[in-house]
Amino acid sequence: MKDVVLGLVGVGRIGVMHATNITALNEVLDPQGIRVRLRLTDVAEEHARTVASGVGAEFLPSVEALLASGVDGLVVATGTGTHPELITAGVDAGIPVFCEKPVALNVADALPVLDYIRDRRGVVQIGHQRRFDAGYLEARRAYQAGELGWIHSLRAVTCDMTPPPVEFLAGSGGLFRDCSVHDFDILRWLTGREIVEVYAKGSNNGDPAIGEAGDVDTALALVTFDDGTMGTVSASRYNGAGHDVRLEIQGSRGSLLVGLDDRTALASAEAGVTFPAGQPHRTFAERFETAYRSEMAAFVELIIGARENPCTPEDAVAASRVADAAQESLATGAPVSVTVSVAS
Repeated sequence: MKDVVLGLVGVGRIGVMHATNITALNEVLDPQGIRVRLRLTDVAEEHARTVASGVGAEFLPSVEALLASGVDGLVVATGTGTHPELITAGVDAGIPVFCEKPVALNVADALPVLDYIRDRRGVVQIGHQRRFDAGYLEARRAYQAGELGWIHSLRAVTCDMTPPPVEFLAGSGGLFRDCSVHDFDILRWLTGREIVEVYAKGSNNGDPAIGEAGDVDTALALVTFDDGTMGTVSASRYNGAGHDVRLEIQGSRGSLLVGLDDRTALASAEAGVTFPAGQPHRTFAERFETAYRSEMAAFVELIIGARENPCTPEDAVAASRVADAAQESLATGAPVSVTVSVAS
């Protein structure tokens, strides 16, 4: 039996989810002869101790203590502004790092981090969990197998049922950086092509505080790929029907829709149609529950050398370049070209 000790920094909403998923990994990995243990820390010490107790993890008082304890991998689930320093701390410790997206608040801040990782031959996996979702995986397989022909249209949708706290939005970098960056990443990953131009518009008809924080609550981006293919990426904070994440891929031979099942947050206007019949997802954690678990299992496999990195920092920064361009277009009202290279 091989022990893998993970260190988790940050036990807010997504950190608690990761802590729960990590401690449940043994059910999946035990047949492979792998046993996972968790140590965690957070500046909110009392809360972190409670979380640790609840999932059977060990609490440590600081990041420094966590790294000094001899963990085999570091999981970063803190605010975006702290990602660069924690990534570099893990790289300096000589251990693989899993970090929630993005690498940094913007591409300019991320480029030195990429250089740091490369120069020290660090191993860093970024958390774009949709790459582990069964629907997106099948769509990618079908496209690469030629079953869809050539793609003529892509339509990506990501809509929260309710907005996160305004305090979070004020530091998130904007709707495209916080939310649609997942769509930008999955479009590149699925098609194998680069997005070279973005034209974005947005509106704010919900809580005025979101606008006061410098964000919009609904936005649409028209994206153009390097082969001329076009797609749309839409997002909203106010989708009362439920948490709605879909991708429609239309090709010359066939079409697929990721996210269409009995829990899709839609209703038909046609008489006699009862599909979908289930209760819609309410949160991203529900929608991607299985994908998040698979993502963390993949990180353990990366640590022990059993697989390649499923989402490199370069991948993540490429998606962030598109998100930055979308935010710029939103602010200026003009189309913005996207620089493809992630080299500084």
